[in-house]
Amino acid sequence: MSGKKTVLVVDDEQNIRRILQAAFDKNGWHALTAEDGHQALEILENESVDCLLTDVTMPGMSGYDLQRRVAETHPELPVVIMTAFGTIPQAVDAIRRGAYEYITKPFDLESLKRVITAALDGRGVGAVAKPKRASKDVGRAFIAESATMKAVLETVRQVADSRATVLITGESGTGKEVVSRLLHTLSPRADKAFVAVSCAALPETLLESELFGHEKGAFTGADASKPGRFELADHGTLFLDEIGDIPMATQVKLLRVLQEREIERLGATKATQIDVRLVTATNQELQHLVDEGTFRLDLLYRLQVVEIQLPPLRHRKEDIVPLSLHFLAKYGQENGRSLASISQEAERQLWDYSWPGNVRELENTMERATVMASPDESVLQPKHLPSKMLHAA
Repeated sequence: MSGKKTVLVVDDEQNIRRILQAAFDKNGWHALTAEDGHQALEILENESVDCLLTDVTMPGMSGYDLQRRVAETHPELPVVIMTAFGTIPQAVDAIRRGAYEYITKPFDLESLKRVITAALDGRGVGAVAKPKRASKDVGRAFIAESATMKAVLETVRQVADSRATVLITGESGTGKEVVSRLLHTLSPRADKAFVAVSCAALPETLLESELFGHEKGAFTGADASKPGRFELADHGTLFLDEIGDIPMATQVKLLRVLQEREIERLGATKATQIDVRLVTATNQELQHLVDEGTFRLDLLYRLQVVEIQLPPLRHRKEDIVPLSLHFLAKYGQENGRSLASISQEAERQLWDYSWPGNVRELENTMERATVMASPDESVLQPKHLPSKMLHAA
């Protein structure tokens, strides 16, 4: 048994335990079994275990209760949960509490072994050696004076270390990509690639090729093999913006990537394993798209392990002036201007405006003001602002 990884299988069905034990032993792992949560805890007290695989519905102690106990007593042990489709929301909650992954029953044995392999390899939330990365003090550069944005920053700090998928929601222009980049910068993947893709910017015919890559000759015009964005982001972070716009066929393939952690290039005959932290964003209500039949519910569950909601700028007005000063400094340096402060009247105009374009509109407004100001002006005045703001109620 020396050198073998040990997997503890917890299931009240003897047949399932027998099948999984045989499959795992054949795969080169040492498989232990328990018929309930209490027996599993006893084994953990006496054996060295590298991964725990548990069913949910068991007598005496559910798999979720077991996961909570294990999180307290063995916080470094990756826990994989086997669940029925109807209980996926609870499984997602378990991941939020530290579980490594969930799989749905009935499961494909090969897919399950890939998940266990990834957990054993440390591609998860367990205490594995983390690459050197940026200090969490970089969050100070994230401008957040309002209580809501301070809460967003705290959530980012809490989840950055995990591999959990993150869904960022909010109106256009609220800073979803900024948050996704901060997640990457504060993560163990900070020294690897951050790859951003706007799903709405790519036609359906090109989206799959861009995401998953293609082999030479896979389609007309494919004169050479090309890696997709998932491969380019391997060991790093992939940010998919406007995720609600991807077509159903691509949703199916994306779900498979999340479940099995492997991609298959268009025209390829074999799959390639990848290790990517996925962050997605949308300005749409994905649950409405699910109700309309244009977005898969099982994919939503996968994407929504952690959801970060960004409020519109009109709901966090405390951030307007600090953001304005930040953008004035940025564009002042680029354009040889020095608008270093804001007059009270201009500040009132900024505060009263509704900012339908959110932070993106504010940034454009400050760039325009910088260009409109003369080199000897140092204070932002109402005259530097667009007329629509001066006449806004």
